[in-house]
Amino acid sequence: MHDDLLAYRPRFPILERTVHLINNSLGAMPREVHEEMALFARTWEERGIRAWEEGWWEIGVTTGNLLAPILGVPEGTVSMHQNVSIATHLFLSALDYPAERNRIVTTSLQFPSVQYVLHGEERRGAELVVVPSDNGVGIELDRLLAAIDERARVVSVSHVLFKSAYVQDAAAIAARCREVGALLLLDTYQSAGAVPVRLAEWGVDAAVGGSVKWLCGGPGAGYLYVEPELAATLEPAATGWQADVEPFGFRPGTIRYAEGAWRFLTGTPPVPAMHSCRPGYRILAEIGIGRIRERSLHLTDRLIERAEAAGFEIRTPRDHEHRGGTVSVWHPEAERLAKGLIERQILCDYRPGGGVRLSPHFYNTEEECDRAIGAMVELRG
Repeated sequence: MHDDLLAYRPRFPILERTVHLINNSLGAMPREVHEEMALFARTWEERGIRAWEEGWWEIGVTTGNLLAPILGVPEGTVSMHQNVSIATHLFLSALDYPAERNRIVTTSLQFPSVQYVLHGEERRGAELVVVPSDNGVGIELDRLLAAIDERARVVSVSHVLFKSAYVQDAAAIAARCREVGALLLLDTYQSAGAVPVRLAEWGVDAAVGGSVKWLCGGPGAGYLYVEPELAATLEPAATGWQADVEPFGFRPGTIRYAEGAWRFLTGTPPVPAMHSCRPGYRILAEIGIGRIRERSLHLTDRLIERAEAAGFEIRTPRDHEHRGGTVSVWHPEAERLAKGLIERQILCDYRPGGGVRLSPHFYNTEEECDRAIGAMVELRG
């Protein structure tokens, strides 16, 4: 299915040397990143201070505009940041926690870095409600929705869970949040670039994510989306001079927030990281996430079929509705197997309780999936 996408393989140099099945952790680097980084260096070298007026200053918003179609949101609503932890903290810094509505609802399967930020909000008066998982793979939707009541200030959950690739029903969660007046902060790190994301259509209030994984954008390019009407009402305490309506007025005192995505910026933008992520965004937009999703389901179906036939346990949903781009293959010695695969130039990773994570992207082949499972069988002995 969609074998034509293999024509993109030459644009990702690492595919010439490895079986790259670690896209849930670090996407393959597009060849065009060399050109983008050279453009950054050349601009700095030749234009000097003038570079700020020729693209550097607004790069945190213009780069977000490239990402907006992938997230299903309008231009001018996505601001770029160093990582998800910072983006999450920045959004939460605009909220308060009145006694009657002070709860943050999350799940036990949320990525730890985000959990750490949420626990930090307890110092500001928040009460953290953690919805457990019965099987370590997914969260029962009814249980999660029941935990979202009129006491919830914000709900912070992942669209796709990092250990199991379980896809949560973002539209249903957003609808429940609207019913009770809570805000939904959706983590799209494990979905954007691999699974269709339609934040505006679903009614998501805010979303965070990063470019390291399926977006093939490298580190240092996290993002924050805030719904436009909501954004106009928020005043982040975590801020900086880029968020001011007149930053070059150098006015002392209290900030006067700019409009749209600008009000969620902070200090000097990470210009090199913004350049490095752009080629990945452009390639994914060129292909279309729908085609990428179909290819992903085809390849993950194949991995599951081969792994189960070889006697491995699968800790990833089998149904397409609830499966993201990763297949978690369990074995008591999964960590050893993962190391053995890497030694054979089959790039993957291991997560406690999840097992070996194999994550094909649109540029991977059926033969590479078969090779990975075959190698696991040999390593298992």
